[in-house]
Amino acid sequence: MSEKNGTPATPAGSTGPRPEPLRFFGTTWVDHDHGYTTRRIAVSAGSLAATAISCLVLRFAYQGIEIAAIGTFVTVLVVVMFAVCSALAFRHTWDGFTKRTDPHRHASLRGLLTIGFVGSLLAYFFRSLIEAPGEKLHREEYETAREQHETRTTRRTGNPSKKRRRT
Repeated sequence: MSEKNGTPATPAGSTGPRPEPLRFFGTTWVDHDHGYTTRRIAVSAGSLAATAISCLVLRFAYQGIEIAAIGTFVTVLVVVMFAVCSALAFRHTWDGFTKRTDPHRHASLRGLLTIGFVGSLLAYFFRSLIEAPGEKLHREEYETAREQHETRTTRRTGNPSKKRRRT
């Protein structure tokens, strides 16, 4: 790791694949080095703290609705909306850690994900207890890219002792 951004240095002339950095982790997820465990603990604590603060803000919003006395129906509707949006945001965020999401679908769900931000924060917290969020997906893609690169390189160079000599 010789570069400032945590990306492993590629030897001069090498064209092999490079790991994609993850938010808060850089490329420490590849070898679990350079403070990977400390970063996971910090990310877990930070996302849990953000979730708690978000719930406190939602509590203040709920109290504002109660003070406004706009009626039980609207109050229940708002609570159900936040609960459903949080559940959907949790699921969408959790799925995003294991497979690439469609950018058009993600754009169409942006409003729902914004309303359900508590669910996204909880998904980030729970995933950071297991691994760096998105590590599994990135590791699979990186390993596949490395295997494909090695296959292409081997196919091009081959075994020199088995090459036919031109006369």
